[in-house]
Amino acid sequence: MTMSSEQIALEIAKALDMKQADDIRIFDVTGLSGVTDFYVVASGTSAPHLKALIAETQRHMKTLDVSSYRTSGTSDSGWVVVDYVHAVAHMFSPEARAYYNIERLWATARAVPFHPEG
Repeated sequence: MTMSSEQIALEIAKALDMKQADDIRIFDVTGLSGVTDFYVVASGTSAPHLKALIAETQRHMKTLDVSSYRTSGTSDSGWVVVDYVHAVAHMFSPEARAYYNIERLWATARAVPFHPEG
């Protein structure tokens, strides 16, 4: 089964929610970014929490037969990017997220509704 870019982004968000990520947001940047179609942004409470978010996202996506292209950053740095080509996940510490304010880059992007199951 081939997943759409939006389905990939929603599954990333679902995995992040399973590990209790904070403030999960999905941006449809189709036509706005030459890098990907969707950005998923979330926060973790600490370096160990960020590590758990990364591991759960990769585990969940692997069960769906969606592999990451690359991962950049470390949980200790406060910002980790996991690239699934059609959707890219940004996981931040609260401090790094406030500092980089990545959401302002995509202020004109369509926000994709995400409703956690919990």
